[in-house]
Amino acid sequence: MTDITPICPITGASMRRDVRFMTLTYRTESITFDMPGWYCDESDESIHTSEDMKVSDRMLNLLKARVERLLEPKEIRRIRKKLHLTQSQAGELIGGGPRAFQKYEAGDLLPSRAITSALILLDHDPAAIAILKNGQGNSEMRLLS
Repeated sequence: MTDITPICPITGASMRRDVRFMTLTYRTESITFDMPGWYCDESDESIHTSEDMKVSDRMLNLLKARVERLLEPKEIRRIRKKLHLTQSQAGELIGGGPRAFQKYEAGDLLPSRAITSALILLDHDPAAIAILKNGQGNSEMRLLS
């Protein structure tokens, strides 16, 4: 693959790879972060690759988690590790499926309110993970509850 330097559609000048501040707002809160991309020095134009957009998508999810009072990726990872679970095990036991925790911890997917609540409870009582491990697939236990 050849590296092609984009041309600014406004000025016709060559754009350059750079990192600039970007601010996103969700409801009443904002977050400012470094956004990689191709930028024109003569105008406000920018071009972002799909990899660049992952940065802004993850920052928007972080902001939403903060505003909605959901667990942030680093907290999800901390709790999962405290429970001695792999990402796949956590997804199967706690919910979301085998790849969910990979996405939660990367910031690519927001955890639901239910996942957040379950993790907060397990953080306070890690031994309760045994209930999930022993109860999974046991319909008799669910009927007795």
